[in-house]
Amino acid sequence: MTKKRHNYKNLKIWQLGLEIANDVSDLLVDFPRHERFDLSSQISNCSVSMLSNIAEGSSRTDKSFSHFLDISLGSSFELGTQLLVAKHRNYINNDTLKKLEEKIEEFQRMTMGFQNGLSG
Repeated sequence: MTKKRHNYKNLKIWQLGLEIANDVSDLLVDFPRHERFDLSSQISNCSVSMLSNIAEGSSRTDKSFSHFLDISLGSSFELGTQLLVAKHRNYINNDTLKKLEEKIEEFQRMTMGFQNGLSG
């Protein structure tokens, strides 16, 4: 029996994750230099981790893929928290935070729905 593999580039969750990572990258340009190796780096890593774990997990069995989706979801919650820190430090405004939070919440809903549809 052959294992079904997912083409991650065709997955809507991966595409939305890429959009979020690009939005975050654009946002980080305006962060203070002193945050480059701290909060900026953490925010960037989380956003990239979201879609990287989808890509890596897509080559695995559905049971293993589900584990990678859990990691991706964890990164999305971590990203949401770090964006709140950025807002409290006045690096981003309320509108920017709200737009990103809405995309992250959509990503989380879609990812959990996709995960529930996996077998195993």
